[in-house]
Amino acid sequence: MKKFLAIMLCMLMVVSVFAACGSKNDTSKTEDKKDAMDIINADGEEEDVAVADIDAVKEAGKLVIGITEYEPMNFKDENDEWTGFDTEFALAFCEKLGVTAEFTVIDWDNKYTELDAKSIDCIWNGMTITDEGKLNASISNPYVKNAQVVVMANDVLADYADVASMADLEFAVESGSAGAQVAADEGLNAVEVVDQATALQEVASGSVDACIIDITMANAMTGEGTSYADYGYSVELSAEEYGVAFRKNSDLTEEFNTAMATMMSDGTLDALAEKYELTLVK
Repeated sequence: MKKFLAIMLCMLMVVSVFAACGSKNDTSKTEDKKDAMDIINADGEEEDVAVADIDAVKEAGKLVIGITEYEPMNFKDENDEWTGFDTEFALAFCEKLGVTAEFTVIDWDNKYTELDAKSIDCIWNGMTITDEGKLNASISNPYVKNAQVVVMANDVLADYADVASMADLEFAVESGSAGAQVAADEGLNAVEVVDQATALQEVASGSVDACIIDITMANAMTGEGTSYADYGYSVELSAEEYGVAFRKNSDLTEEFNTAMATMMSDGTLDALAEKYELTLVK
């Protein structure tokens, strides 16, 4: 009888263990479903979930900013320190955040990969707002007006007044840039290089006939008093605006937009725009 009771007791304990495990698993599944419901709307579509980058940036004590060398937005001064409109703008924003700005040179063609991998916290380098950018990142409100222009030697500018006249020319463009896109859109013969500064160097070296770069760089780098005094532009291929790219749904985007609105209204950005000869979006 005692043996029988012992066996029965053991069986009851086994059943209890399985029941408890089953209950735990069911709870876990319920919690998983609840978590999933938090990001699925009534139509069964995935909802945007805010990414808390601000806390991470403040904890790290720095905002890592992806750039290329691009005058007048980000370039090195005589002391080999970063300066420029976007550099000073970023420093002012980081001061408001209470963190330091860390500028890191990236491959522009892989900018969104760098952002997704969290190698950088944002792309802030005279970045043209495009549909591709809106698909791959969270883009800020625009702050500077820009255009893509054709730069070539001054002594041949008069021979090329429109796109049709440039059909036989070879261009240099920055890989992954708005200049590369407009060249493709216009069916122009273009070779891609690492950045816009290199595109301009290719023209000066004679390896290409012209380059397509941002008007902001063209104004800063060509004409009287510059290293490219014998070069200029006369044809604008597109009008566009600059913005800053953060990770998809990042809370840094709204933080930036709020700070930028303040700097627009208090004159901070007007002073920078005048200093670097840029036109703000207002």
